Amino acid sequence: MRSALDLIRTSRLFLLSRMGFVALVLLCALTGLVFGDNKPKTCSDIRLFYSNKGFNLNGVPQTEISGEHLRVCAQGYTCCTSVMEENLLNLSRREFETQVKESGRSLQAKLNGQFKSFDEYFLELLNRSEASLQSSFQSGFGSLFSQMSKVFQDLFSDLRRYFRGSNVNLEEALNEFWARLLDRLFKALNPQYSIGEEYLECVAKQSEKLKPFGETPRELKTKITRTVIAARTFVQGLVISGEAVRKVSQVSLSTECVRAVMKQTYCPHCSGVALAKPCSNYCRNVLKGCLANQADLDTEWRNLADAMLEVVDKLSRPYSVDSVVLSLPKRIAEAILYMQDNQDMFINKVFLECGTPAPSSNIQEQIKRGRNTAEEVSSTPGAQLERLLSDVSRMLRDMMQYWVHLPRKLCVDRESGPGESDRCWNGMSVGRYLPEVMGDGLASQINNPEVEIDITKPDMAVRKQIMQLKIMINRLKYAVNGNDVDFQDTSDDISGSGSGMCLDDQCSRGPRLMSPNTDKPKVYASPSENKKVVNGRSSQNLPCISLYLLSLVTVLLRR
Repeated sequence: MRSALDLIRTSRLFLLSRMGFVALVLLCALTGLVFGDNKPKTCSDIRLFYSNKGFNLNGVPQTEISGEHLRVCAQGYTCCTSVMEENLLNLSRREFETQVKESGRSLQAKLNGQFKSFDEYFLELLNRSEASLQSSFQSGFGSLFSQMSKVFQDLFSDLRRYFRGSNVNLEEALNEFWARLLDRLFKALNPQYSIGEEYLECVAKQSEKLKPFGETPRELKTKITRTVIAARTFVQGLVISGEAVRKVSQVSLSTECVRAVMKQTYCPHCSGVALAKPCSNYCRNVLKGCLANQADLDTEWRNLADAMLEVVDKLSRPYSVDSVVLSLPKRIAEAILYMQDNQDMFINKVFLECGTPAPSSNIQEQIKRGRNTAEEVSSTPGAQLERLLSDVSRMLRDMMQYWVHLPRKLCVDRESGPGESDRCWNGMSVGRYLPEVMGDGLASQINNPEVEIDITKPDMAVRKQIMQLKIMINRLKYAVNGNDVDFQDTSDDISGSGSGMCLDDQCSRGPRLMSPNTDKPKVYASPSENKKVVNGRSSQNLPCISLYLLSLVTVLLRR
């Protein structure tokens, strides 16, 4: 009886054990459904993308591999090898540098275009003025013009050379013009006398108080110097601006910046979410960190644009640049006629002070009074000048915020739309980006979560351009008042404005402030990548094994 009961109990335990085994099999099947299948994800999309970028597909996996070898992107399952990551990192550098340079070239082209337009316009004004003088003097002064033509040619030559940047003292050139004109005219008005160089020197000394040309030399010098100095300094400002854009746009990117751009641009491909665009604020934080040094130009860049707008105003009023240049023939003719009308009084006073020169053996005919046939010129700017100054003023206002708006401009084609804040790439995954947007400039990047940057070490190439802008601003301010100086900045502050920078020797003594990068991936010792191909995710079967062992122990205990 007892053996029969034992037999029945043993049979029941055997049945329960078999039922438990069947249940475990079913449970394992259900666990596979819950935790995922064993089929690895394909890498066909990134293989196509990688090939389209010009890279060789050798070594590119067909299916996902474990990603502990990655140094920039998240170390989950990935289709990117370390070689692919390095190639995409270098591609990120090249593409971003190209974007910055292309944006700079666009602004530089506008500045160069305005320079060319104004340069051609002003030189054409001088040509028109000289041609008008020649034609009006030939008809109005006859043979007298041939004696003075070289003096006129030299005047316009000096004006051109000064405008084009030659080392010409404009005030001295104008004084020399009137002195030479007086020499020629005094001899022409006194053909009966033999007048040598020593006598002419005495005449020149008397001219300072006798004013043979009236007030015209003084008035004309004031207008000409103000106008030509403003014109020359203005085109110099356009050139310096273009050079600053070119040089600052070529500043090399830091390693941390390149990593951040790579993480933003190509890590979504490595993570299998290639269609996700960077979150708007995420993109701006990356580019604000990358372009922090460039943004420090903002203060002096605005000051430069403001100073150039002041000069533009001076070129249009109270006497427009075209009216001053084109009125030269008429004003010079007025001065000559003034001397002819007052020649008797002037000559008598000169003879009184310098003595009567010896008679000439070669008697020439007396010069007749000339006629002023030069055209009257309006003091208001012409239509072409108004259009030219209007175009350049608009460009100067548009470019004022170029450096602080550059990150936003470059993000336009990169970032997600306004309605995709929950479906954008935040640097680690697809989801909302929580950090706030940093301010502009190097000092504001101390807490930038995306780009690790030492705010105590500004880029010296950018600092140099800031100093060039300061010098140009001072030249423009002097030009507004009609002064031309070779201004040298003696300031000890080489760091520029608004960035809180320090000199190298000061920075070396202070603490080295670095902003933390919380997204930097950990570095693990990685086995050979050939051993990382995932044929099935074995970790998904661990729940089945554990449940089976637990059930087996329970059965044995019951026995």
